[in-house]
Amino acid sequence: MDEHEKDLERRRSRLGDKLARMDLQAGEDAKRGEQASASRKGFGEAMKLSSEFLSAVIVGALLGYLIDRFAGTSPWGLIILLLLGFCAGVLNVLRAVGKVASPHPADRDPNEKRK
Repeated sequence: MDEHEKDLERRRSRLGDKLARMDLQAGEDAKRGEQASASRKGFGEAMKLSSEFLSAVIVGALLGYLIDRFAGTSPWGLIILLLLGFCAGVLNVLRAVGKVASPHPADRDPNEKRK
């Protein structure tokens, strides 16, 4: 029976080591999953910000082109509205990031301090 107990103890020890390795691997897998989730979230935010910026610039350019086409003021309407579209795009991105306050009082945080 003594040999049987030693064999049982060795098997228990191997099983404990194997479980410890599996726990370590599961922790690493969970960490990788959290990093991948954060990466996807950051990519989505970048796509949102870039689309907001590009849409403002494109709308400004199209409006400027149409004004030039129908009013005959080429190229001034395109230049001016392209620059306004660029400024609007930058402002939209800054608002989305939270660096500039929203112009609507309902969107503002009531606890925010005024300067």
